[in-house]
Amino acid sequence: QVRLVESGGGLVQPGGSLRLSCAASGMNFKLFPMDWFRQAPGKQRDLVARIESSGSTNYTDSVKDRFTISRDNVRNILYLQMNKLKPEDTALYSCHVKYRQRDFWGRGTQVTVSS
Repeated sequence: QVRLVESGGGLVQPGGSLRLSCAASGMNFKLFPMDWFRQAPGKQRDLVARIESSGSTNYTDSVKDRFTISRDNVRNILYLQMNKLKPEDTALYSCHVKYRQRDFWGRGTQVTVSS
């Protein structure tokens, strides 16, 4: 069974940085595109970044030049490096994979950007 476990969230001041991790198991990690999503209170869940199995990446406009998605295909871990954080980045961040036509999500890790 696919399992995704996020970590690394917390409270950070505006302008600060965090690195999120997502440990994956139950799948051949290196073969699959992986995503980071986020959901702020009262809002829909939005795609933040995607990394393909090739390593190519895509970002939503609001995080370009601030966030970096990466993957370690040996340790089966997905990362999201977040720099220059803003209050509007406050959300529950979750990793996602579509595996055998099913969507799998972790429980998420909370990121709060506040002074």
